[in-house]
Amino acid sequence: MKRLLKNKFLRYTVIVLVLLFAAEGFILTVSYFAIKMHIFNDPGAVDFNDRYFQDIAKADELTKNDTTHNNIPRITKFYQNLNILNYYYPHNAMQLNKAYLMHENIWVAEKMFSAVRLELIDSTEFNADLKSGIVANPNRARSDKNVFEWMNIIEWEEFKIAVRRDSTIIDSVSRVVRIEPRLIVAMLLGEQMRLFNSNRETVKTVINPLKILTVETKFSLGVTGVKAETAQKTESFLKDVNSEFYLGKSFEHLLDFNTADIATERYNRLTNPRNHYYSYLYAALIVKQIREQWLRAGFDISHHPEILATLYNLGYIVSKPKADPSVGGSRIVINGKHYTFGSLAYEFYYSGEMMNLFPYKLNYW
Repeated sequence: MKRLLKNKFLRYTVIVLVLLFAAEGFILTVSYFAIKMHIFNDPGAVDFNDRYFQDIAKADELTKNDTTHNNIPRITKFYQNLNILNYYYPHNAMQLNKAYLMHENIWVAEKMFSAVRLELIDSTEFNADLKSGIVANPNRARSDKNVFEWMNIIEWEEFKIAVRRDSTIIDSVSRVVRIEPRLIVAMLLGEQMRLFNSNRETVKTVINPLKILTVETKFSLGVTGVKAETAQKTESFLKDVNSEFYLGKSFEHLLDFNTADIATERYNRLTNPRNHYYSYLYAALIVKQIREQWLRAGFDISHHPEILATLYNLGYIVSKPKADPSVGGSRIVINGKHYTFGSLAYEFYYSGEMMNLFPYKLNYW
């Protein structure tokens, strides 16, 4: 009797194990084909404020190409606007002032103010004061928060601490690829904020206490969320002299492999939890390649982090050079407010935040 029960137990155990392995195999197979068919890809969305982004871009191109070199009226207007902003959001007014004093570039300062104004596009009182040039209610209560609402959450503070630890690596990558460090961080930000929002329990129990960045290991890889398929394209474009994404001979060997097992080496280099160098290197090269493609087509998006981030997020296949590209990408909800990958990159880049570590280097390309 005991032997019979024992045999039944073993038989049922084997059946259960076989079923479990079969189920796992089925899930892995479905996942593999789903990834290949792009079923899990977020199709992205055009940002709600896309029309305003395009209006800002057109206005900024005019001022950027101003050859009069008479900046005094522009500086005067900037400080007049800054004074008004100080009655609403003193923190952001201080950031803009610091940025102008640090860089002495009125075009950057105006771009930064445009980002703030876009955030306050629905504030009737603020826009009325801008139009009149004076503050109608100087006794109004001033906010002690950041005008960019997502920068008031705890995850933003944790993100800054984690990125500060990686600043040396980011600077190293920027020198190798010749891309602005701040732009690399703008790509990193969207991916990390998306993860903060989609996996909040992990953030609370792991990310927040340790002050580290999330390293993805499944559908996207590393801290910058590079898909294996995208990484393969990045590698091939470096060596394909006929590709519209080709960067030149000096870049050809940046991603060479040391072993015959390329897939495993690629995975390990992107998901290394202790060294994020390759995560940043792939991200920087993707942005550089996209920028090169657009330059060859006659469109310079070098100073449009919102467009570069949108295309970085959606992939090479979506990158079609044209005069009026849309801002968008993956949709991210933070504290109930909707953002896109491109809009978050834009707001960070022109916020002035972390400026001491990642200053503006417009001619770094």
